[in-house]
Amino acid sequence: MSDKKDLLIELGTEELPPKALKSLADAFQAGFAKGLADAELSYDSIKLFATPRRLALLVSQLDSAQADKAIERRGPALQAAFDDEGCPTKAAQGFAKSCGVEVEDLSKLETDKGAWLAYTIEEKGKATDELLPAIFQTTLDKLPIPKRMHWGDLDALFVRPVHWAIILFGEDTIQANILSVISSNKSRGHRFHAPQSITLSTPADYEQILEEQGQVIADFDKRQTIIQEQIIAAAKSIGGTAIIDPELLDEVTSMIEWPSVIVGEFEQHFLDVPSEALISAMKKHQKYFHMVDNNDQLMPYFITISNIQSSDPEQIKKGNERVIRPRLSDANFFWSQDKKNPLETQLDRLKNVVFQNKLGSVYDKTLRVTELANSIAQALNTDPVLAKRAAQLAKCDLMSEMVNEFPDLQGIMGRYYALNDGEDKAVALALDEQYMPRFSGDQTPKSATGQTLAIAERIDTLMGIFSLGQIPSGDKDPFALRRAALGLLRTIIENKLILNIPEILQYSATLFPAELKANDACKPVYQFMLDRLKGYFADQGISVDVFDSVLALTPAQPYDFACRIVAVNQFKQLEAAASLAAANKRIANILKKSKGNIPTQIDEHLFVEDAEKDLAKKLNSVIAQVDPLLAQAKYTEALSELAQLKDVVDQFFDDVMVMADDEALKNNRIALLSQLQGRFMQVADLSLLQS
Repeated sequence: MSDKKDLLIELGTEELPPKALKSLADAFQAGFAKGLADAELSYDSIKLFATPRRLALLVSQLDSAQADKAIERRGPALQAAFDDEGCPTKAAQGFAKSCGVEVEDLSKLETDKGAWLAYTIEEKGKATDELLPAIFQTTLDKLPIPKRMHWGDLDALFVRPVHWAIILFGEDTIQANILSVISSNKSRGHRFHAPQSITLSTPADYEQILEEQGQVIADFDKRQTIIQEQIIAAAKSIGGTAIIDPELLDEVTSMIEWPSVIVGEFEQHFLDVPSEALISAMKKHQKYFHMVDNNDQLMPYFITISNIQSSDPEQIKKGNERVIRPRLSDANFFWSQDKKNPLETQLDRLKNVVFQNKLGSVYDKTLRVTELANSIAQALNTDPVLAKRAAQLAKCDLMSEMVNEFPDLQGIMGRYYALNDGEDKAVALALDEQYMPRFSGDQTPKSATGQTLAIAERIDTLMGIFSLGQIPSGDKDPFALRRAALGLLRTIIENKLILNIPEILQYSATLFPAELKANDACKPVYQFMLDRLKGYFADQGISVDVFDSVLALTPAQPYDFACRIVAVNQFKQLEAAASLAAANKRIANILKKSKGNIPTQIDEHLFVEDAEKDLAKKLNSVIAQVDPLLAQAKYTEALSELAQLKDVVDQFFDDVMVMADDEALKNNRIALLSQLQGRFMQVADLSLLQS
């Protein structure tokens, strides 16, 4: 049994990219763990540390050496190893020589497939300290870094210059060349508070010593918790509630080694500017957290996290206030300037903004979307006048100074400017909602006009790009078509909208120039959307067979598709489901084998067996209940009624020979089964369900 020791590895660098730190750290841990596994080295646990200037791992109770291995080599078959007199052949002698022994030292390996000469070699495991440098280096080489760089005249390539490395195994320091630096047992503390070297004697002391001597909180999660608690307490101290964006919190945690909260403020008059613009200026440019009062209104304060414990925090506060003031002043200026020109006046300027070379300008897209929104509004029985107006103004805020400076405010500022212009509130809201959902998990548009515009915008983009043959493949999706399709589907399904998508795609195709042959894109676009649906339902725990059973019918309405999914998923939980699914498979096979047209007329006088009489009687009774339910798209209730057929269907297949010699009898039974299957097929193809 190998001895076990703790291991510490650390890579010290210039400040790592804050938005990439978490992914780099996770990949660092996963890669090193894989390296240990590949080397067949076991350990108790592995803990990750990540700060702006370091990636580190503490591996507890790591094997000090690989286990010895017994490697069995198989030589020639016995019949080829010895001649008739029992003397070793050249094959046996050659095998023995390759093993470094005499023939008599070889053993025999007997299996059910024959017998062979064999030799067992004891391979001694390598010491862990011999393996660690290569595992460390390989892990770094495989980190997901888009662009590696040289620094100085060194050969090493990494995302940032490397200044130190540690490989400390137990109390032993392992020296190796890691990215052009020689590893040691010396770390470094905070860049300003404790820049001197810190000598480590044992791996387990790393976190504590770094915090006490180096003023560095190395544990990312611990540091993040401290930052979050400081933010909450700071906001509470002035009667506000901090709004903590998880992505911003991750980014700030990735920029800080020794957090210290600072609360700053700005002039009250800036609150006349839309709060989203102020928040964007604070978050995107300065990494500040904002706070709101009891009425969820923005307060004239911000919270920043400093990376130093200053003896004069007031100076840091004033410095941050000086930095943010010009940003807020810019937002205030843009707001006042943009309001001077109504949104409508920006429409012509969109002619100079290219959407896509072959699809024309954003103005051209606006014209198409306006017509499409009008058609969709009529299909949804909503106000087409409002839909057309919203579509006309949809992209006008892109020409505003505010959106030019803060692109993430597109749509949001459109809403503010439309309200300022006196546009209908429904139109103004739609300008914002057209971009929903903006990200995974975001809400979909709630207003009728917003839903219409959001759908029209996405369909035009999908049809246009697909008509050019630029279908997303692999990781390439420059127009974010996958996200557009999923957002479109979510908007329809989650708001229970009744829309025939193939029909809308056909109409959209007529709005593009004839030379694009956009009509050819209709089927590929709808298939692309159905592919997104598969993932959408999979995320909700819907099994593949349930999805495929509905997909087989290719419903034209996404919400109708969703209703069928719910119904089939519930049906699958019923006791009768497995039997009826099997019956549907059997019926499908019978109908497939039938030559010519499948009979549809049932003649009750031709029934011979009680089982077929009972099935026909029960089916007629159930149909009377089911057909009205199907007409109202009440699929769950319809399948529940059809589930009552289980016993008579089972009995039918037990007692009745469908493919009888009598042609009339056979056709009558096929017609009965066809009618039975037809009712199920109005919901889904249950023959695809797995038991």
